[in-house]
Order: sequence, then structure tokens, then C-alpha cells
Amino acid sequence: MGQKTAGMVLIWSTNMEMKKMAQQTTKKLTLKPLGNRVLVQRALQEETLKGGIILPDTAKKKQETAKVIAIGSGSTTADGKQIPIPVQVGDTILMDKYSGQEVTIEDEEFVILRADDIIAIIT
Repeated sequence: MGQKTAGMVLIWSTNMEMKKMAQQTTKKLTLKPLGNRVLVQRALQEETLKGGIILPDTAKKKQETAKVIAIGSGSTTADGKQIPIPVQVGDTILMDKYSGQEVTIEDEEFVILRADDIIAIIT
């Protein structure tokens, strides 16, 4: 009887471990840029042209427009004054084409760039 009970406990603990692992993988990853940095997601480019031609990924150009996902706290001057970032979460921006660091989080592509690389806010 002691062996059966031990087997049941082992199955239960294995199930509990699997549930914990499932909970850990379903957590949303949050990313907060530091300082004068902004996290953006590029606008998607259409995959087909007006004539019905499908473009492969290598032929697509990088989009210069992006949506702001998160912003840092801003930069600090030498005398300690805080300079806020001029964009807000949700803004659509125009940015330098090859600026920033591309990162992939949970199969989604983002770009972390400096606030100085933002050219304009699209309204």
C-alpha cells in the first residue's frame, strides 16, 4: 500500500510541476525602456501589390512608421533636470529607417530606439 501511495504522490507532484510550468509560460513579458529610449512596433507592410504580385520578405522595404508601445523616463541633464520624451504610448511616429535595435519578444518584432531618432508624430 505504501508503494501505491508513493506513486500517486509522484504523479500528483508531476502534474503540479506541469501546471506551474504552464503558468510560467503564459505570463506576459513586459519590457520597459530605460532613459531616453522608446519601444516601438513597425507598421506592417502589405504582402501583395495592386497587381496581385506577392512580395517575399527579402524584397520588402523597412517601414519608417511605427506605433509607440512603451517609453522610458526621459534623459537627465547635467544639473539633474528631467527632460521628458515628447511622444506618448499609442502615438504613430515617423522614424529613421535603420535606427534602433531590433528585438523579438514572444514571436513579435519590436525596435528599441532613442527618442532623438524619432522624426515626427503622425496625427
